[in-house]
Amino acid sequence: MLANLFMHYAFDSWMAKQFPDIGFERYCDDVVVHCVSRRQAEYVREAIGSRLKECRLEMNPDKTRIVYCKDDRRQSAHQHVCYEFLGYEFRTRRVKGNDGRFFNGFNPAMGPNEAKRIHETIRSWRLGRWTIKTLDELAAWVNPRVQGWINYYGHFYKSVLLPILRGLNEHLARWARRKYKRLSGSRAQAYEFLRRVAAESPNLFAHWRFGMKP
Repeated sequence: MLANLFMHYAFDSWMAKQFPDIGFERYCDDVVVHCVSRRQAEYVREAIGSRLKECRLEMNPDKTRIVYCKDDRRQSAHQHVCYEFLGYEFRTRRVKGNDGRFFNGFNPAMGPNEAKRIHETIRSWRLGRWTIKTLDELAAWVNPRVQGWINYYGHFYKSVLLPILRGLNEHLARWARRKYKRLSGSRAQAYEFLRRVAAESPNLFAHWRFGMKP
């Protein structure tokens, strides 16, 4: 909290006075500043660096960069054309417009580092070994965590999140094969079991409600 208050003084208030027409977002010490040209971006970067030195801070040289927001309207070449912020990766993506036509826009989706982290988190649960639990008990434990990811990452390009949630069904199928002897020898039968459960209780798991049924 103290660090956030200090950054409000060192950066937010200063930016509002020095560059009132330039928008920015800041979360703790991560900042994105929106400029209209490379020349402006270089000038603002130097000014921010000087301001931080006045406050006995410095920019991270490995993370601080000028990013070109490339899309169908901006086609120039640049070294950096994507960036990550708060778990999202912003880069050129195919977008469907209101008129039904597709175009290249500069848009966010869950970043690859965050996707890897969530995938590894699900693996660490080892749900297939929770055979003393019922399916309802598994859902009660899993849902708050999965729903949080859906709430945060499910609004933009949910197609990036769906493969991770599909893997959750694989862990549930392993659970079913360990839980019930009649299913132990067949992955297909385990999935058929999950499909029957999903048909009867489509809202049991958060990712089923999100559209990723087995």
